[in-house]
Amino acid sequence: QVQLVESGGGLVQAGGSLRLSCAASTRTFSMYAMGWFRQAPGKEREFVAAINRSGGDTAYADSVKGRFTISRDNAKNTVYLQMNSLKPEDTDVYYCAASSYVGPVRPVYSYVYWGQGTQVTVSS
Repeated sequence: QVQLVESGGGLVQAGGSLRLSCAASTRTFSMYAMGWFRQAPGKEREFVAAINRSGGDTAYADSVKGRFTISRDNAKNTVYLQMNSLKPEDTDVYYCAASSYVGPVRPVYSYVYWGQGTQVTVSS
């Protein structure tokens, strides 16, 4: 069982930045590809970014490419999402997730462990 705890969400003005962190309670963190997703009330969970086990390969949704950066520190069992040039439409609850796949994966069903989510609100 892997527990994931997100932090770093909050309220920011459009054009601002936030960095989300996700700490994993496992000694085998490097055996999991990691991903970030977001979800608005009444909508499906949406892929944002993913990173492979070693951190050398990443994938992004088109809507965030060039603005968001995913990274990981396997020594700290933590994955990050740096979010720059934030827009009001980025407002959502953001979730991190762990997958047993090797590479960065996009589908929600590829992930087996999920955090509780952190709220990101971007004001216009």
